[in-house]
Amino acid sequence: MAKHLDLEEQEQLDQLKHFWKQYGNLITWVLIAVFGGIAAWNGYQFWQRSQATQAAVMHDEVERAARSGELAKLDRALADMKDRYGGTVYAQQAALLAAKVFQEKGNADAARAALTWVAEKAPDDGYRAVARLRLAGLLMDAGKHDEAIAQLEGTFPGEFAALAADRRGDILLGKGKKVEARAEYLKAYKGLDERTDYRRMVEVKLNALGTDPATPPAAAANEAKP
Repeated sequence: MAKHLDLEEQEQLDQLKHFWKQYGNLITWVLIAVFGGIAAWNGYQFWQRSQATQAAVMHDEVERAARSGELAKLDRALADMKDRYGGTVYAQQAALLAAKVFQEKGNADAARAALTWVAEKAPDDGYRAVARLRLAGLLMDAGKHDEAIAQLEGTFPGEFAALAADRRGDILLGKGKKVEARAEYLKAYKGLDERTDYRRMVEVKLNALGTDPATPPAAAANEAKP
């Protein structure tokens, strides 16, 4: 009986050796890939946390430079931020903050450069939308209406669509295109929550153009007839 068991165990052992000889390398490489992937993921998560921590520290440097009003220092801090942590939310926030300070201090070129970077490089749709709206405003103020309109081409996230329409209206009005401006203001008015003060401001713009957005279209057409 013992001899029979020994033969059976030996047969199973031989089968196991044969199986390992045939598939052992494949299994080893699969295990290496699996555990290597787990290690890489854990390493990536650690790197992400480390990046976020270091980016937060550098963002504080940008904030301090912004509060001090030292534009040269602010420019250097922002350049370091973009170079080292450009893919982080902190870098996008820092660039928007720097653009505000540059604008307030009269350095329009630096403000536009910071906003352009966010508009083109930011991975977040919301930050890109904010940058495009502000950049369009700066370009409009500089009399560069065509460049300003170009910033507002394409789609915007839903919550920014009405703001983009309002800004297009401002630019078109600046170009003397009152009919087109009115159409954009109407889009903005319809897209804004009726409880917001911003909607009231758009209504004032429409009133200045001879349009009451609260008047039904049919009534407005009848009023316009001689």
